[in-house]
Amino acid sequence: MDDPHDPLDAGPGGILRQPKSVWATAGASVVAFMGIGLVDPILPSIAEGLDATAGQVSLLFTSYFLITALAMLVTGFVSSRIGGRKTLLLGLALVVVFAGLSGTSGSVGELVGFRAGWGLGNALFVSTALAVIVGAAAGGSAAAILLYESALGLGMACGPLLGALLGDASWRYPFFGTAVLMAVGFLCIAAFLREQPKPARRTSLLDPLKALGHGGLASVAVSAFFYNYTFFTVLAFTPFVLDMSPYRSGAVFFAWGVLLAVFSVIVAPRLQRRFGSPKVLGGSLVLLAADVLVLGYGDHTTAVVCTVLSGALIGVNNTVYTELALGVSDAPRPVASAGYNFVRWFAAAAAPFFAPKIEEWTDVHVPFAVAAATAVLGALVVVVRRRALAHEAGEPRPRRAAEDGVTAFAN
Repeated sequence: MDDPHDPLDAGPGGILRQPKSVWATAGASVVAFMGIGLVDPILPSIAEGLDATAGQVSLLFTSYFLITALAMLVTGFVSSRIGGRKTLLLGLALVVVFAGLSGTSGSVGELVGFRAGWGLGNALFVSTALAVIVGAAAGGSAAAILLYESALGLGMACGPLLGALLGDASWRYPFFGTAVLMAVGFLCIAAFLREQPKPARRTSLLDPLKALGHGGLASVAVSAFFYNYTFFTVLAFTPFVLDMSPYRSGAVFFAWGVLLAVFSVIVAPRLQRRFGSPKVLGGSLVLLAADVLVLGYGDHTTAVVCTVLSGALIGVNNTVYTELALGVSDAPRPVASAGYNFVRWFAAAAAPFFAPKIEEWTDVHVPFAVAAATAVLGALVVVVRRRALAHEAGEPRPRRAAEDGVTAFAN
């Protein structure tokens, strides 16, 4: 019998029974998230091909996420004026252009610059895609968030694999491959996603910052900031520590991404229903801190195992953070998401920059000790601010007519 309370159920409100517009957006989201982990297995190859240091190559993440963070203040401003569909297409078009240009780079400086443009396109797409999926999905926000997290996990898993397969021939090919896939996503969105009603009230550039005045949302964002530093230390710095061929590194991060997807979609919701979001998040962050610490101080085999296992904890954290960010305040979801992402993506920009620097100043173990400490800080924020986070994202809340700037779509 179908369980109406289970978003994984295949019934009418389940994650598998969605309109074509939702599947098209989710499919393009998979490719968008592939772009994050795409460069992981080829970072050493890029450094060799462009005669760059690990610190210089890590700027590929820093420029990408710094622009992504700043662009979060603009995404709602743009989408509330030109509509969600046009914003998605604009973001995809920018990714296609800058991903293609990344493959033509003649220096690490050019590549870092093109990745920044890629980050702008990705910010426009990813932030709007979540609002579109939440607004258009059958079965409410719980099924929509799980579908979005499924896209994130699948993209994170397939990105390193694609990077390894194409990057074995040349570090340039993964960028060209991403451009082609995003062009396919552009065509899918253009074909299946209808234009959506614009919100009654346009979003200003300051609305995401004003939303952070809510204690619960601010607490989620600050905790996620510390967590993201840990997350992207693993993602951006570990490939240099493992020092493996593109194929082997791609296999490690593919396994990491599979666990991320499984735990974000299947395990996290069940843990939340049993223990509640704050307890699940606090416990998962502490376990992640322990895992990262062992990763940094263990031998090579231990580092590989801990890298893969971190995907499970990261998957749980991603789902819980997303649900809390969208449900803990009364701000419209796109505005709350923009404010939350504005804060947390700064850590994603900082970690790839500071981790190699900390290694230069100390040794290869200390960046992981710092990452473990930031995970603990994220858990402490959850513990101290647990009352502000008591409103579970899955609880029903009053819905505004133009809350998401979207209404349900026809197939």
